Amino acid sequence: MSVFRDNIPSPKAFETWFSPIKPISLEGDTFTIEVPSDFFRDYLEENYLELIAAVLRREIGPKVKLVYKVKILSGASTTEKSKARSVFRNAEIPIPNAGDKYSGSPYAIPGIKQLEIDPCLNSQYSFDDFIEGDCNRLGRAAGLSISDKPGRNTFNPLFIYGGPGLGKTHLAQAIGIAVKEKHPEKVVLYVTANTFQNQYMNAACSAKSGHDGNKVADFLRFYQLIDLLIIDDVHDFADKKGTQGAFFHIFNYLHQSGKQLILTSDKPPVELQGLEQRLLSRFKWGLSAELLPPSYETRLAILKAKCRREGVEMSDEVLSYIAHNVKNNIRELEGILFSLIANATFAQKNISLALARDIVEKIVTEPKIEITIPKIQNTVCQYFGISEDMFMSKTRKREIVQARQIAMYLSRNMTKTSLASIGEALGGKDHATVLHACNTVNDLIDTDRNFRSYLHDIEKMLNTVE
Repeated sequence: MSVFRDNIPSPKAFETWFSPIKPISLEGDTFTIEVPSDFFRDYLEENYLELIAAVLRREIGPKVKLVYKVKILSGASTTEKSKARSVFRNAEIPIPNAGDKYSGSPYAIPGIKQLEIDPCLNSQYSFDDFIEGDCNRLGRAAGLSISDKPGRNTFNPLFIYGGPGLGKTHLAQAIGIAVKEKHPEKVVLYVTANTFQNQYMNAACSAKSGHDGNKVADFLRFYQLIDLLIIDDVHDFADKKGTQGAFFHIFNYLHQSGKQLILTSDKPPVELQGLEQRLLSRFKWGLSAELLPPSYETRLAILKAKCRREGVEMSDEVLSYIAHNVKNNIRELEGILFSLIANATFAQKNISLALARDIVEKIVTEPKIEITIPKIQNTVCQYFGISEDMFMSKTRKREIVQARQIAMYLSRNMTKTSLASIGEALGGKDHATVLHACNTVNDLIDTDRNFRSYLHDIEKMLNTVE
């Protein structure tokens, strides 16, 4: 430990991150240590792995492997329990060699028959860690079906959409991981739309400058060899004509060849702007699965699963408090949990309800009012003095139609619900009706002062009335 102490400038950092480490065994080239939690292990790897690797190579040898044993904690205490060994979880991490690099651009080695590439999948995004609930059941079921028969199902492409932090990337990568496990011969690649765009631009620029006229052809050829292509945040293709054209040809080739495509977006295809119609029409060929904010029960299940994975015990009281007060998305939920673990680790505090309250109050910005479609409908009916039965009827009376249009407009702008879901909730209308209603309201806002006053009054009611 003296070597690490000499190479870490801060004594406090050494005491926090190296004093708790316990050497367990050295068998051949395998060195085993005990650490308090998965969070602790991840922090070591992110901040001190190069130092640890250098020291172990010098002391043990160039082929050394580091094995972590992570034990379950009670609160944030690191006190050894008599049964702690029975709940250890092993994690073997090969130490990277000096000079190892990860390439963010996987193409292009043209002419090879079987690609050997990194699929760019995060092992933590598996189906085992994807908690099922009403918010994601359709997408999860479709994903499992795809993992059994990629490319040979009716869900091609699978278009996953929803607000930020609801699990789109997790679900898409979980499918990729499952396909690699069940069909190891398949070539799987996960790539963000932004990375795809940069790769295409680099290829196009090389071709234009005369450095490599075949670069675009190599780019297209590489993607045509993929068996399962996952494009994350496909809405980022908006207004990028060249990239859309390249992806259009790749999409067609893969789909016609029986290869699987999975796309994620913050909106359903019908609401995407700046994308060519020929591309949007192909996005609709398979299944569009919406991910919604999780219910309290799902949020609680997610927290419990994360605690098990991190090797940390928390009381039901603490977990219930977090699940009740962090509602926006799963990413925020996990952020609160990891902030709680980090604060407890740094300050050597127990994970208590008081600490959870303090962190939630500092991080979470709760909306003043939770605005839902039923709340909007009730408020509009109250404002115009019409019954809900009349509002939901098929009457074409001007005042009723206008009230419905206002409710649709407010639902689109004040909730994260898709047009199709808004139409279904407000009288069983289709997305085209909702879109027309929103356009009509926008026109009236620009031309009718009284209408603007109505809208302002209703928005004020929604933001001030519980």
